[in-house]
Amino acid sequence: MKQIEELVKKGTTTIGIVCKEGIVLAADKRATAAGRLILEKNVDKIVPITDNIAFTTAGLFSDIQLITKIIKAELNLRKMRIGKEPNVKEVANLLGIIVYNNIRKFSTIPGIVGFLLGGVDNEGFHLYSIGVDGSVLIAEEYAADGSGMITALGVLDTLYKKDLTTAEGVKLAIRTINAAIQRDTATGEGIDVFTITKAGVKKIFSQKLDTTITA
Repeated sequence: MKQIEELVKKGTTTIGIVCKEGIVLAADKRATAAGRLILEKNVDKIVPITDNIAFTTAGLFSDIQLITKIIKAELNLRKMRIGKEPNVKEVANLLGIIVYNNIRKFSTIPGIVGFLLGGVDNEGFHLYSIGVDGSVLIAEEYAADGSGMITALGVLDTLYKKDLTTAEGVKLAIRTINAAIQRDTATGEGIDVFTITKAGVKKIFSQKLDTTITA
């Protein structure tokens, strides 16, 4: 049991930052087995689920794929039934329920997955942390998840300030993920950054790291 669990663990660093003009989400691009073997170097860990809501992903990749499909299907069904998009809080709570049920189903491989969900609705901009146990917590300033979260939180604790512009938030996000890349072996390969503003979800930065050395 322990050997299987160690094999399928995935490392990452994901963050969310609350700015005065919107939400910034950022993540690295590396997937690993037990934090030692690099399995994939170009993973998209930020997923738009509506025009105005997106989340970051950290955990077991198969469960991430399954939960992403379920939440998108549920939101489409809800939109057809009630004729409008749910607000960000409703989506966060729905995602928490799905994660809660996923972690508690019987399996030899626990479905350990965490999300940072950001979005905009009529009430403003919102950032939620959905824990691997299905807990749903609102983040007033910023949040981090994954194996590199300790390094990330150290940077955010030091450099975050209220009323950041989204441009400042993007720079802080890049700096934060870069710090985790330097110190966390399961974080690497590149950085993706999304913003969520009144204009919707938009990918505004993506850069792969060139680690090829030639003589």
